[in-house]
Amino acid sequence: MLNIKIINNPSKSTIRLLLRKISDKQVKEYLNDGPVNSVGLIQGQLAEIIAAADIAEKSSDVQIAEIAGSCPQHITMIGVFGETSSVEESIKVVQNWSENTTKNKK
Repeated sequence: MLNIKIINNPSKSTIRLLLRKISDKQVKEYLNDGPVNSVGLIQGQLAEIIAAADIAEKSSDVQIAEIAGSCPQHITMIGVFGETSSVEESIKVVQNWSENTTKNKK
């Protein structure tokens, strides 16, 4: 099961916190270059996160990056960055995929 959150109009401090946790240079440049309208956070097991990243990026015009945490072997997180409507669309598609995957396992 995925844990999903959206932050609209993130503060400068939130962006700085994310920059410390992201190693992808392209995404760091994107975050540094201007106002970030929205951040989607998706946390879960590694296999789910990789699939969710692929689905999110294919569903809308967003940037995806891994956000480093303290337990990368089992639980990891990605950030979905972009315009608010794009992030919301990507998150919606990932949530639907996750819910359908969970239902099919039962």
